[in-house]
Order: sequence, then C-alpha cells, then structure tokens
Amino acid sequence: MATVLVPIAEGFEEIEAISIIDVLRRAGIEVIIGTLNEHLMVTGAHGITIHADRPIKGLGTDELDMIVLPGGWRGTKALAADAHVQNLLQAMDGAGKAIGAICAAPYALEAAGVLKEGYTCYPGIEDDLRTAGFVGDQHAVVESGNVMTSRGPGTAICFALAIVKKLVGDGIYTKLRTDLLADNCAER
Repeated sequence: MATVLVPIAEGFEEIEAISIIDVLRRAGIEVIIGTLNEHLMVTGAHGITIHADRPIKGLGTDELDMIVLPGGWRGTKALAADAHVQNLLQAMDGAGKAIGAICAAPYALEAAGVLKEGYTCYPGIEDDLRTAGFVGDQHAVVESGNVMTSRGPGTAICFALAIVKKLVGDGIYTKLRTDLLADNCAER
C-alpha cells in the first residue's frame, strides 16, 4: 500500500487538505496527517480544526511514497520555515520520490530547493517564486519530474485524483473519478 504524508500547519487551506486526504484514502492509500510539533490539533485558514495523526519529526523517506503539501498562505509559510519539512522534502527529492504541492505550497517547495521548472500555483503566488517555468492556468495539475503542482481549492479533487493515478494506477483513478462525479478531471 502506498503511504503519503500530508503535513499541515496553522492556517492551512482546509478544502485542499481534506480533499487530498479523503480522495487518497478512498483509493486505499495510507495517509499520514502530520504536524510541525507535538500538538495534534491544527486549525486551518477558515477556522476548521483537524486532528492530525502524528508529528512529522522522525518520519523518513523509507516510510513514504509521497509528500503532498496543501496551501493556505500562513500554513505554507510555516511549512517553508520548518526544518523537518524542508529536510524531508530535500530527502524525498534526492531519493526521486514523489512530491506534491497545491495553491501557495509551491513556495515551500522552492524554499527547499525542490520546485522544478514547469509548475502551477494559486494566481499571484508565482510573483513570490524565483523558479522559472510557471505555466499559469493552462492546466489544473502540472507534473514536472517527480513534482506535481496544482492551482487551488477548485482544483483539489483533480489534483488528488492525479495523485491516485500516479500511485495506484488507472483503474482506481477511473473508478474514483466516476464515483466522485469528477468528469471535469478527465484528461483532455
């Protein structure tokens, strides 16, 4: 079974985090909701509190197939400033493992030096990034090397489904896309 870490920090974007966690779990993927410290209750940008599974500290690349960062500007800045998250992103990249970020979260990838040329993000965040290759609103999900990025809350289910396709294949992806009525996520 594939295992994905979704790290959350105070101010994370709830729609993105919950959509990713929910869709991946429906696909049979183990999802670890991780926090930056021992406090497991984390409140998002819109006042919704999530009970996480465990702190990120101590997790290594051998336990994970992918790390996926939800957006939310305050949460993203906390992920970008956290040494454990940054070290884990660098280790995952060094091992060639999959990395994902949605909305503002490519900012945290850039802080770790793992954002690849050819990415998307929430409109305006690209102004805070130095990495070349922003593709704008051409696609809901952009994959470049081992890094997947997406635009924001409205693309969260499509992003999660793309992760499902990458980790467990077309069959489960197609079934979930149908079950979720997410025909808008079909490749064009």
